[in-house]
Parts: sequence; C-alpha cells; structure tokens
Amino acid sequence: MALPNRPFNRPGGRFNIRKEAEHRINHFIRVPQVRLVGDNVTMGVYSTQDALKMAQQLELDLVEISPQADPPVCKIIGYNKFLYDKKRKEKEMKAKSKSAELKEIRFTPGTDEHDFDFKARHAENFLKEGNKVKAYVQFKGRAIMFKERGELVLLKFAERLGEVGQVEGLPKLEGKRMLMVIAPKTAKKKAASSE
Repeated sequence: MALPNRPFNRPGGRFNIRKEAEHRINHFIRVPQVRLVGDNVTMGVYSTQDALKMAQQLELDLVEISPQADPPVCKIIGYNKFLYDKKRKEKEMKAKSKSAELKEIRFTPGTDEHDFDFKARHAENFLKEGNKVKAYVQFKGRAIMFKERGELVLLKFAERLGEVGQVEGLPKLEGKRMLMVIAPKTAKKKAASSE
C-alpha cells in the first residue's frame, strides 16, 4: 500500500532534515580559489572550477580539509576513503594517549615478607607501564592502635620502589586506611640519571 504524497514523506519535505556533511565537498565548496594538496595532484593554488574539473577527471571528490586557511586547503580523494583514514588516525591517536591508571595495592599492619615482596614486584611492573600505584594499609578492628606499623610498611614499600617510582606524599590516615600514592619516574629523569 502506497503512502499518500504528503510534505513529510517527500524528499526535501518539511520534516526531511538533511544531515550536514562533516566537510564540504565538490560543488558545496563556494570559494573562488583553493589550495590543492595530495599525492595525485601538483600542489598549488587553483580556481575552484579547475580543481573540480581535475577531481572529475580522476573520478574522485574535491574535499575541503582546512576551511580556515586562506585560501581553503582541499584534497582530491574519494570522500569515503578520506573519512575512513581520518577515523583510523583518530583511533590510533586515542590508543596512543591511553591515560595512566591508578592501581591499588593493599597491605595489613602484619603483612609478612613473602606477601610484601610479591606485591612490590607487581607494583614495580605497574610503575614501569606508566601507571600510578596507590598503596594502603587496611586496619581492622583494634589494629588501628598500631598505626606506626602501617606507616613503616608503607615507607618500606616506597623505599623498595625508589628506583622506578617517586612518592607523591607521605603516608596519611583516612578513616581505617593509611595510604600513599607512588607515581612512575618520568623518562626525562631516567635519561638524566643515565648520563
């Protein structure tokens, strides 16, 4: 059954919203001159009409990649390929700028030597990967009376990680936890110390 031909069903009708393209392409570029860049053309300033003719001869699109420049910078490329390349680059940039995480390591005032060594090795790996380490001593019940033991555990931990990390602040008590944050040493400091 065919729908009646009403304004909201027709292309370009009252309710048909045209999604704006991310970049102006082909005949939507309405400036007298453009600067062409890319692999398949001689770089330089051309009239927009000449640039469009070149794009048609190559059976590609004229894509405006930098509209703020004077004259605007355009590239002759398949628009879908251009969008694909752009998304791929953005994805790579996002992967490279992976934010550092805050890893937690928990101790008790009576943590034995084996557990301490095990947790210290994990913390070293976290710091080498560029993550911060939040070490804390959890006090249960009346163990809060032995705050000094907790502080000693954290200071010993910081000393053990001295080569790969630096303490951001002395141990502090928050409720039933005593905590300390250790950040990885920066590459600049490592390079300076190796000279």
